[in-house]
Amino acid sequence: MRRSFLYGVIALAMMMFTGCGYNTIQQNDEAVKAAWGDVEATYQRRNDLVPNLVETVKAYAKHESETLQAVTEARAKVGSVQVSKDMIGNPQAMAQFQQAQASMGGALSRLLLVAERYPDLKANQNFRDLQNQLEGTENRINVARTRYNKAVQTFNTSIRVFPNNLTNMFLLKLPQKEPFKAEAGAEKAPKVKF
Repeated sequence: MRRSFLYGVIALAMMMFTGCGYNTIQQNDEAVKAAWGDVEATYQRRNDLVPNLVETVKAYAKHESETLQAVTEARAKVGSVQVSKDMIGNPQAMAQFQQAQASMGGALSRLLLVAERYPDLKANQNFRDLQNQLEGTENRINVARTRYNKAVQTFNTSIRVFPNNLTNMFLLKLPQKEPFKAEAGAEKAPKVKF
């Protein structure tokens, strides 16, 4: 009788441990890290393309040096933010990263406006190719951020639901991850002037 009771307790404990969510939490944590890696890769792609775009525009619009300077400075600012997987749990680091990326996006928008002013530049095949690559990269960044936020949502949910929350509280102690947030003023539609 005692032996069967002991086996029953062991079996019950094993069933409870296998249903505690430990593996699920680990899988979700790895998914967040992988999604963050995709975000980093798409930003790196943009960083790599910008010097080529700037040089192409410089050749056509030498007197627009202020805009080109802004792009160069924004790229330097983006490069100065140390990116690591540790930042996904740090709201301040995440905000600093997003701010640097936003300044880069604004500078690139101004650069593309310069291109609109110079028909010869728009007609240049190299510029058009670079512009298409840059537009494609911006779309990839958006997709990567969306996938990252989805992975963060899945992870954060997995460490908050029962019994996973107990597993995380007593065993793993993993903090919630930080999602990408909209830039300040993003809720307002941009004004287009011709």
